[in-house]
Amino acid sequence: MITLSNINKTFKVAKRQAGFGRAVKALFSREHELVRALTDVSFRIGDGEMVGYIGPNGAGKSTTIKIMCGILTPESGACEIDGRTPWKERVAHVREIGVVFGQRSQLWWDVPVVDSFELIRDIYKVDEKLYKRNLDELAALLDLGELMKTPARSLSLGQRMRCEIAASLLHSPKTLFLDEPTIGLDAVSKIAVRQFIKKLNAEHGTTVILTTHDMQDIEALTERILLIGKGRILLDGSLEELKKRSSERKTLVVEYKGAAPEICFGMAVREDKDGRLVISLDPSILSVSDAITSLAAGAEITDVSVSGVTAEEMVASLYKEYRI
Repeated sequence: MITLSNINKTFKVAKRQAGFGRAVKALFSREHELVRALTDVSFRIGDGEMVGYIGPNGAGKSTTIKIMCGILTPESGACEIDGRTPWKERVAHVREIGVVFGQRSQLWWDVPVVDSFELIRDIYKVDEKLYKRNLDELAALLDLGELMKTPARSLSLGQRMRCEIAASLLHSPKTLFLDEPTIGLDAVSKIAVRQFIKKLNAEHGTTVILTTHDMQDIEALTERILLIGKGRILLDGSLEELKKRSSERKTLVVEYKGAAPEICFGMAVREDKDGRLVISLDPSILSVSDAITSLAAGAEITDVSVSGVTAEEMVASLYKEYRI
């Protein structure tokens, strides 16, 4: 169980204007600005949940993750994970969590990946049998193979990210924090990583907190999302609820020959080019079937597809609604 109650965090940031003279002045008298990273952040995540933690850059996502990992200490508020306060019981806490930061590495740069794995095994004091079992399973599921014999500096970003995920799971953590875990991965690798995370959650009951800007990751992995903006939790709900809330309008993509179809009340043209018409439809005014009938009455329609709001559009509308 993860519980955060009224967490606050402020950073002191040095500021100065451009120019050599101001740089010299800053050596003796430096100006600072207080930046409020988190304000009264509170939420609860149950054991085995998979939660998407989303928000724009600078919203406070990584700061929250670092507090839950015990890397940062908040000014006030309480954080309890499985009965532990992360920054007060760091040694005991890190034995039970796994962390993947997309922009950070826990692999040693100049040695083969498997050497890094073995060092991590020693750091976490993982039993030899458990280590071998986990390593064999992770190598097979993440298709590590020859990658484990390669120095980390020689890996592509996508290859390194797969090794990073494996490294974070060698000690069988109960909670997994993923900060941009699929960054740099190609489409095939992304699907493989998503399937692996879902299997990990299903088979081991691992709690997963995922922060990402890739909404396909959110759709594929999570059922609940937390929206943070300007250091505050703005929304906490299921993905389905948010889809219903944001899916009032439908998108019709119509391909036609000859003259363009006539547009009725309830429709709005978003694009009309080379015999392809993209229409935004309000079903409360005009049903999808009536819209298609109306369009087909006055034009030669060759194809029609209907879709709801995409995940990216849904999140963009939330950002706009909350002005973040």
